[in-house]
Amino acid sequence: MPDPVSQAVDLLLAARRDLGHRLPGLPDQVKPKDRGTAYDIQHRIATTYSAIGGWKVGAPGPEAPPQCGALPEAGIVISPASLSSRTHVLRGIEAEIAFRMARDLPPRPGPYSRDEVIGAIEAAYPVIEVLESGYLDPDAVDPLSNLADTQSHGGLVYGAPQPFWQDIDFAAEKVEQYVDGALQMERVGNPCGDMIRLVVWMANEGSHWAGGLKRGQFVTCGSWTGKSVVGPDSTVRVVFPSVGEVVVSYTV
Repeated sequence: MPDPVSQAVDLLLAARRDLGHRLPGLPDQVKPKDRGTAYDIQHRIATTYSAIGGWKVGAPGPEAPPQCGALPEAGIVISPASLSSRTHVLRGIEAEIAFRMARDLPPRPGPYSRDEVIGAIEAAYPVIEVLESGYLDPDAVDPLSNLADTQSHGGLVYGAPQPFWQDIDFAAEKVEQYVDGALQMERVGNPCGDMIRLVVWMANEGSHWAGGLKRGQFVTCGSWTGKSVVGPDSTVRVVFPSVGEVVVSYTV
């Protein structure tokens, strides 16, 4: 009989591959009881990807510990992007800023310094993280079950690179999120605080199991706007004045 982690992996993969198998939640006997088990499930799912194209990392506040997930390369697409509402049924969206790696940061005995990580970044990018889930309602399940399901990751849409990102005051940066041409949300600053702290954590801890951060991978650093859910034929446009804009449209 499969172990509980393998059972959870099989259930979540089936739910992700067939919308008719989305779960109300994981059965109690396979539900992760701690972060280590949740990550074990998540990592085993990631081994089914053809390649890891990036990472999502976030924290609920400036001092809170980060958590992360690997992103399948196949789900990372350039703006303007068009997605089918038949295969994207949740249609959650989050406005974010990501960094792309210019070189590998493989695991090593000592940690990478902040300056070393900054030196390995190619550029910043405006992105929209597309949220999908193996659960019927991801807001109704416990945080560890969501972590096992890569925190509802469903895809990443990226805009043009901003190579001069070190000149930007991200604490003062504003984001505007438009849905079907109307301003839906705006705010200043990322709730996680210092985004580079998250990339450093990814280099030194979060990505170690997969060989560290690698050239060309994105690291997207948490939602500036929180999750919004849009309609099946909506167009979302996110604007960061100093970083750029990114667009995704859903089609029926």
